[in-house]
Amino acid sequence: MVKNIYKVNLIQEQELDVLNEVDGVPWSKANDLIHFESPWSDEKISKIVFKALWNDVDLFFRFEVEDKSIHIEELNDSYESIGSSDRVELFFRQDSRLNPYYCLEIDSKARIMDFKASPDRKFDFEWNWPTEQIKVKSKISKKGFIVEGSISINSLKSLNLIKNGFIEAGIYRAKYNVNDFSEYTPTWITWVNPMTNLPDFHIDSSFGVLKLA
Repeated sequence: MVKNIYKVNLIQEQELDVLNEVDGVPWSKANDLIHFESPWSDEKISKIVFKALWNDVDLFFRFEVEDKSIHIEELNDSYESIGSSDRVELFFRQDSRLNPYYCLEIDSKARIMDFKASPDRKFDFEWNWPTEQIKVKSKISKKGFIVEGSISINSLKSLNLIKNGFIEAGIYRAKYNVNDFSEYTPTWITWVNPMTNLPDFHIDSSFGVLKLA
């Protein structure tokens, strides 16, 4: 089965720092990934653009999300609040056995829900991506929100997530809307259609490949 493949273009060291603006931020050098869908919903999906770049130090990623009604659960900064908010998601796996895989879920306030997982939805929320190995920022605008981040190449290698220049990854979004009962319910959006009857990102078929150019 041919997997969805996104080519991650190479940039120079110190050309991009997601936490500090630099002249000529090189996101124009990245390929735009715009194919996202919700196979389980007839609701129209607002535009999402995913971009990624890399150098010998970091893998950089950027989500540009159109959303005129961003839902943020602000009761506290717990995983429960993040998990009830509009957010973008990146999953990384070692191989198709999903044992283990690693999840990053980031909302429009740059709050991170990171955890380690194994098959059958066994989630280890005690695990965190090493703080010094990941940076994330966000920006809310009239059109929606942007999430930018960087993950160190060393941390990806230490978790055995880079193999021969390829990273197996899932790219997703959760969008919350009010239903007829005045409750917020999610629409699940994915890059790769996992071909399931019900929404499920936590399976082999929902992953594609990032190819480090």
